[in-house]
Amino acid sequence: MTEKTINGEPFPDGSSRAGSDRSVVKRSWRGFSGSVSPWWILVTVVFLIVFFVLPIAKNLANSVNLATLAEQKGAVFYYIKLFTDPYYFNITFVTVALSVGVTLICVLIGYPIALFLVRHAGKWSGLVIFLLIAPLLTSIIMRTFGWRVIFARRGMLNDLLLSLDWIEKPIMFLNGPGSVVVGLVHVLVPFMVLSIASVLRSIDPSLEESARILGAGKIRTFLKVTFPLSLDGIGTGFIIVFLLANGSFVTLLLLGGGQLKTLPLLIYQQFTISRDFQFAAAMSNVLLAIAVGCLYLQLRLIRRRGVKG
Repeated sequence: MTEKTINGEPFPDGSSRAGSDRSVVKRSWRGFSGSVSPWWILVTVVFLIVFFVLPIAKNLANSVNLATLAEQKGAVFYYIKLFTDPYYFNITFVTVALSVGVTLICVLIGYPIALFLVRHAGKWSGLVIFLLIAPLLTSIIMRTFGWRVIFARRGMLNDLLLSLDWIEKPIMFLNGPGSVVVGLVHVLVPFMVLSIASVLRSIDPSLEESARILGAGKIRTFLKVTFPLSLDGIGTGFIIVFLLANGSFVTLLLLGGGQLKTLPLLIYQQFTISRDFQFAAAMSNVLLAIAVGCLYLQLRLIRRRGVKG
């Protein structure tokens, strides 16, 4: 019977290399797990309970109105109102539609920038990254007021259009969905670019070269090789941008003027004007549920498609 060896030397017990490797992994894992203090686990659990679980539970309790039980409306009266009243249901729909629309625009703008950054920027990649993150170094309020200066009736954009004789009188760009979308895309597109670029960097260029050698053109190589392998980056960027757009408040208030109603603005009005804290708590829980649901769908669908690609 032939004796099994590693690097030309026999095993003393005749076991296989795979068995030896598994034993090494098990010993390493025992050593790693044994080095973690239970106090760190306790601190982590306490932190999550105090700053994550309890606030959500408190907000959920605040959204349940027990007083409505006597009126036979049910404790979840506010949730029923949100999804049955056409006004509030339309606001929920607008919130989701705006977030999805902004995210798709960020994908269309961010993917070419990420591809250029990874494949063609070369020594200019540092400058491109700086230009991407530069807007994030200033306050979101300052950036938003900058867009107000550009979109104002006597702002830079109207002055330019008037000087070119493209319009006869100033256009009101503010307090509409267009200015809101521009402001959100300006803030959120760097997150999409960086998410996609991190995945594109991990793609082996030899895969694209092999496709080109086998006769595929640039477009076919991109569609069959590069794009499927970068779906994980698109999914990650989609999640980040959607969640940030879903909870955006300052940009909608300053650029939309409160005219474009979304759940974050409605929550603000319930707290400051109507003083209906229970209704505001129900809205915030619906907003959280939308975010968690989209996060779950993105992780299950887009990430799985990326693996298949």
